[in-house]
Amino acid sequence: MRDPAVQRWKCVCAYDGTNFAGWQSQHGGGAIQDVIEARLTQMFGGLLRINASGRTDAGVHAHGQVFHFDAAWKHGPERLRAAMCVGLPAAIQLKSVRAVKPDFHSRFTATGKIYVYHLYLGDADPFTRPFAWAIGKPLDIESMKAATAVLRGKHDFRAFSALNGPPKDDTVRDLRRLELVRRGPRVRITAEADGFMYKMVRSLVGAVVAVGEGKMTPAQLRELLRSKQRTPLVQTAPPQGLFLVKVLYS
Repeated sequence: MRDPAVQRWKCVCAYDGTNFAGWQSQHGGGAIQDVIEARLTQMFGGLLRINASGRTDAGVHAHGQVFHFDAAWKHGPERLRAAMCVGLPAAIQLKSVRAVKPDFHSRFTATGKIYVYHLYLGDADPFTRPFAWAIGKPLDIESMKAATAVLRGKHDFRAFSALNGPPKDDTVRDLRRLELVRRGPRVRITAEADGFMYKMVRSLVGAVVAVGEGKMTPAQLRELLRSKQRTPLVQTAPPQGLFLVKVLYS
C-alpha cells in the first residue's frame, strides 16, 4: 500500500550536456541522472530513483527535460526546488517542481516532444561550437526547406533509426512539425512529434543537411523514406547542436 505521506513530484530541468555522459545513469556515475539522484539521496537519507521522459545522449542539451520521483516532503514545492538546487552543479538547473497525481509518469503519459537543432554556417567560432553543429560552409537553404516538407507527417521512419540502436518493432511516428529558420549564419531546425526513436532527430537533421550540401535531392529523400532502409548518405548529426525544448502532456 502506498504511504499517504509520499507525494509524486514532477520536475522540469535544463542542462548543458557538454561534460556529462548523457542523461541515463552510468556505471561509475557521470550522467545527469546520477548527479540528481545523488542530491536527492543526500536530502532524503536513502536511495531515491528518478524517472525521466527519455534519455539524451552525451553532449545533448535540454531546456525542458521532465522527470519525476516519489518522496515524503511537507514543505511545499518551492522549498523542495530550492533544497535540490543547493547541491546541483551550475550546468544543471531546476526550472520548476510541482506535486502531481500518482498516475502521472514523465515518459508514459507524455503525448509528444519538441526538439531544436542548431547549425552554424559562419567562420569557426569557439563560443558557438559547444551548442551548434559548426558546418562552416554555405548550404542550399531552400532545398533544405523542401526536404523538411518531405519528412513532415506520419511515416515509417525506419530509415532514420540509429544503426547501433536497439531493434524497434514500431517505427511509425507522427512528425507534426519540422521547420527550418535561418538568421544570418545560424540555422534552427525545430522538430515536434508524438515520439522519437533513438537518434532519430539527429538522423533527420543529417539528412536535411545532406540535401543542403547537394549530396541528395528532396526527391531522393522521399524515396529513402519510402525504402525504410538506412543509407550512408544519412549521417547522424553531432550531439552538441541538439536541445530537448519541451515535453508535451495532455
